Amino acid sequence: MQLRDSIKKALKDNNALLVAHYYVSADLQILAEETGGVVSDSLEMARFGQNCDADTIVVAGVKFMGETAKILSPEKRVLVLDEAATCSLDLSCPIDEFSLFCDAHPDHTVVVYANTSAAVKARADWVVTSGSALKVVKSLHEEGKKILWAPDKHLGHYVGAETGADMLMWDGSCVVHEAFKAEGLERLMQKLPDAAVLVHPESPKEVVALADVVGSTTALINAVATMDNDTFIVATDNGIFHKMREVAPGKKLIEAPTMGEGADCESCAHCDWMAMNSLEKCLSVLETGNNEITIDEEVIDKAKSSIHRLLEFTQ
Repeated sequence: MQLRDSIKKALKDNNALLVAHYYVSADLQILAEETGGVVSDSLEMARFGQNCDADTIVVAGVKFMGETAKILSPEKRVLVLDEAATCSLDLSCPIDEFSLFCDAHPDHTVVVYANTSAAVKARADWVVTSGSALKVVKSLHEEGKKILWAPDKHLGHYVGAETGADMLMWDGSCVVHEAFKAEGLERLMQKLPDAAVLVHPESPKEVVALADVVGSTTALINAVATMDNDTFIVATDNGIFHKMREVAPGKKLIEAPTMGEGADCESCAHCDWMAMNSLEKCLSVLETGNNEITIDEEVIDKAKSSIHRLLEFTQ
């Protein structure tokens, strides 16, 4: 309690706001909402920071989320809880290699997932979220455009299959979602025939094919709240269970299995980088000002353009 009180005082003293991703610890999610912040996906975290009156945005998540917040609020100080907390999708798509890939295919419209660095967003024509990717790519496809997609190949293949778009894929994946195994999920479904299966589209296509609902973090939370099922098998990072329990306290939530060929654990769907966020680190950055996100102005301007294209499209 003393730690939480100290963070609340430090947030007030710094005119700071805490924004947290669904995948960080329940302690941080609760604190964000108690102090006027938000718990959401990465783009909504950044938009919330942009629209608030705070001078400082404290991001509980991973580094690209801090960068996205800085892109939309360049005049504000943005702090992340741990500079080493990154993302396998971001790491899989270094800007130098990605730029060469784009240069080799100049006739393609470059669409990148939000889970990328500021530099990659700056190189793109569009930035999309898992919730908006289908609509954006469908629209571009209807305009006759070919798509260069990065970095998540599983989300890309899902979008391509759903839209019929001509998509050239970057070879990236999320270490958490790629671990889900269709064979283990099928066995669990046989044991729980009345359970609804909720799958994030960063999962392999064999897992996606078994889903009752495929969608973003927000869509999966809404599914638990609105569907009549009593039991849900959930194939995404288990940090989401906190918010799911809040919106549907009487329902049973079960982690989708990661067991099967090539698996090294039965159920381990939690991002190690998200787990690096803590209340102690939150207080530390507020007291020291460490882990501030800085981005070159030219990169901010270009990345903001590709994000705003999405925001205008979805309005």
